[in-house]
Amino acid sequence: MPNMSLKKVPMPEQEPNVRNKNFEEVALGYTAEMAMEEAARCLHCKNQPCVSGCPVNVHIPEFIAKVAAGDFQGAYDEIALTNALPAICGRVCPQENQCEGKCVRGIKGEPVAIGRLERFVADWQMENGSDKVEKPVSNGHRVAVVGAGPAGLTCAGDLAKMGYQVSIFEALQTPGGVLVYGIPQFRLPKEIVAKEVGKLVQMGVDIEPDMVIGKVDSVDELFEAGYEAVFIGSGAGLPSFMNIPGEDLLGVYSANEYLTRINLMKAYREGYDTPIAKSKAVAVVGGGNVAMDAARCAKRMGAETVYIVYRRSMEELPARAEEVHHAKEEGIIFKLLNNPVKILGGEDGRVNGIECLEMQLGEPDASGRRRPLPVEGSNFVLDVDTVIMAIGTSPNPLIRSTTTGLEANRHGCLVADDAGATTKEGVFAGGDAVTGAATVILAMGAGKTAAESIDAYIKSKN
Repeated sequence: MPNMSLKKVPMPEQEPNVRNKNFEEVALGYTAEMAMEEAARCLHCKNQPCVSGCPVNVHIPEFIAKVAAGDFQGAYDEIALTNALPAICGRVCPQENQCEGKCVRGIKGEPVAIGRLERFVADWQMENGSDKVEKPVSNGHRVAVVGAGPAGLTCAGDLAKMGYQVSIFEALQTPGGVLVYGIPQFRLPKEIVAKEVGKLVQMGVDIEPDMVIGKVDSVDELFEAGYEAVFIGSGAGLPSFMNIPGEDLLGVYSANEYLTRINLMKAYREGYDTPIAKSKAVAVVGGGNVAMDAARCAKRMGAETVYIVYRRSMEELPARAEEVHHAKEEGIIFKLLNNPVKILGGEDGRVNGIECLEMQLGEPDASGRRRPLPVEGSNFVLDVDTVIMAIGTSPNPLIRSTTTGLEANRHGCLVADDAGATTKEGVFAGGDAVTGAATVILAMGAGKTAAESIDAYIKSKN
């Protein structure tokens, strides 16, 4: 019998005033009983609208049916047919805008908790299933992947399953891209990323860290080394700033730098001497998921007061509703309809406040959101000693500037068609390097598409 409850089975979580002082995972996950109860809410619609909302086309009703029947290994096998990183997707995908956003149960209540069920299944398999992954038979062809983020890992995994010998060239010392340097431990434990990457290694994928393509080797040199195709999934790691006075003061960070120091360089752990500001009051400028991550990290790093400074209202805030909800519970203060105009400094060259201007919303702009307009004479100062800029990123120009025939658009993003093919023969690209900063699952979808295109391209040449 279907479970006709209008609400999802609640997810157990750490208490807000406990978790905002540690970096342990906030959401604790479903028990088997909770998962089966939630899975019974699925109506198994004939046209499966949820699947159309998934960039990697997970067989959602099929895996949920297996969860409801208690066949958790079968559920995992169903997910793994199309998704190489289910434990990650179950935690960080914006399901409310994708699969769950199209769920029929969401019309008169809450949608089925597809993300929570995917996480449960992936976690169950890690604890109870076999760690052994079969290495596919080699087809004798070599492909290079630039970047070990979600796009690169997905592309490499899919190609490895087809028998390709894949080498991933990663600029940092740890594979995972934004999964390890950007998303905090309390949202996505690094141990989970390492396990998912480990499966690719078992499949024969070679991961070479500390390889900055465009500096150590160029894309052209990868072809000279014998690779028949190259996938560029190098992300969008170049931070943006507002170009306002005071951005050169000590205590001003890009969110990328701040989160990298905490996540990848482990500033949050005792025993690590990673240099990072010991802040009392922090202003995080921006309203996306990265801003929420930075603000919540700052709170956990000991800041007494943390502000989110965003120039639009709550309705326009681009961050996931779940992340905003968690941030509010943890004591983050939202200063909405405010925009910084100057960062103030003391005689020591350090941040000593941020001057803001109140805003009001006018007519919609090109993005469809109402344009923020300044309220003249409304200037005020927030008393902070640290400012974190989380207003977006763009692709690093290094690869395109060192590769012949590779075109980019005016935003610095690589030009690629729907199949992932760039303007240079044999070079494919996807994820943030093409779209600009977006979601993990969209990057994975691009990696999957590119793998299919690379396979077709190499077969056409042989």
